[in-house]
Amino acid sequence: MGKGPLSGVRVIELAGIGPGPFAAMLLADLGADVIRVDRASAVRDGETAGGTDFTNRGKRSIAVDLKSERGKEVVLRLAEKSDVLIEGFRPGVTERLGIGPDECLARNPRLVYGRMTGWGQEGPLAHTAGHDVGYIAITGALHAIGRAGGPPQVPMNLLGDFAGGSMYLVTGVLAALLETRANGRGQVVDAAIVDGTAHLSTFIHGFLAGGIWEDRRGVNLLDTGAPWYDVYETSDGRHMAVGAIESQFYAEFLRRLGLDGDEDLPAQYDRERWPDMRERFAAAFRTRTRDEWTEVFVPSDACVAPVLSMTEAAEHPYNTSREVFPELGGHRQPAPAPRFSRTPAGTDGVPVLPGGQTRAVLDELGFDDAETLLKEGAVAQA
Repeated sequence: MGKGPLSGVRVIELAGIGPGPFAAMLLADLGADVIRVDRASAVRDGETAGGTDFTNRGKRSIAVDLKSERGKEVVLRLAEKSDVLIEGFRPGVTERLGIGPDECLARNPRLVYGRMTGWGQEGPLAHTAGHDVGYIAITGALHAIGRAGGPPQVPMNLLGDFAGGSMYLVTGVLAALLETRANGRGQVVDAAIVDGTAHLSTFIHGFLAGGIWEDRRGVNLLDTGAPWYDVYETSDGRHMAVGAIESQFYAEFLRRLGLDGDEDLPAQYDRERWPDMRERFAAAFRTRTRDEWTEVFVPSDACVAPVLSMTEAAEHPYNTSREVFPELGGHRQPAPAPRFSRTPAGTDGVPVLPGGQTRAVLDELGFDDAETLLKEGAVAQA
């Protein structure tokens, strides 16, 4: 606890799934003291939400019965002593529990109250269920991902949940914290995955408005439409990723691929002959294995890289040299990011179990009735 640029910042996380816990993990990685409020029933039922759920690393957990008056009061008292509260319930849930923004800000006017949803706090879909794939679908982003003539391709849940969701919640929380330090007043941060994903596509919308992007997938410069921005299968069934956009990088790509002297090769931006160019590239890549091509291209300015599996990535020399996937808590995990020169971030990598630190947190924060709360079941200790 307390290592990194957010040392001294206390965050209360109301336990949820996906983007909320990841946002809290990022804050913990950066040094914030994150106290995760789990359900008391998770302790009584013997649930073990720690294990390999790395989004719960670097936190402490207190288990609370949120449906009891005493449990609700515990959360409000935690909010009094904290800088940030994060929740990821449907709109109106925390209000019904009595721990919504009005109640928490009444106890602590400087509190930043972060809310993570898919559709946002308001709007015709605000109260309906959803998941990443639906959120990115409605923004147009999913439609744009995939090959020409094929269906949209689902980019796991990285684009919606974590890029459009978690990262925007963290950005909003940090911005609000800065403003609070100058103004002395807290506020609510409404982070919706739909809003964040749409915002992420600003660059492409600029291309679309400028007439240099078609509203079809697989026919543009950055969506596999261009032969020099794509992936190619090698002789062993693996793949190389090519992103040789700029002319000097494209020239280096051709040289290393062995096609720089081919006078019949179409010009880089001759769209009508892109299919022919793609066939030439594909045929060349099929002559060697992925690792053989890696020896040819890496390192170089050809902007070509091997497509690694997640297991391979953890062992790749580039990643091991930078300790991108260190061993933490007995498992290889992604390291905290970004990196800082004076206040380096860090984590022990150990996911917390529900209620694992209940008594310690209560004692540290000055709850002189901790024993009573435990006996009454308002809180639970694992």
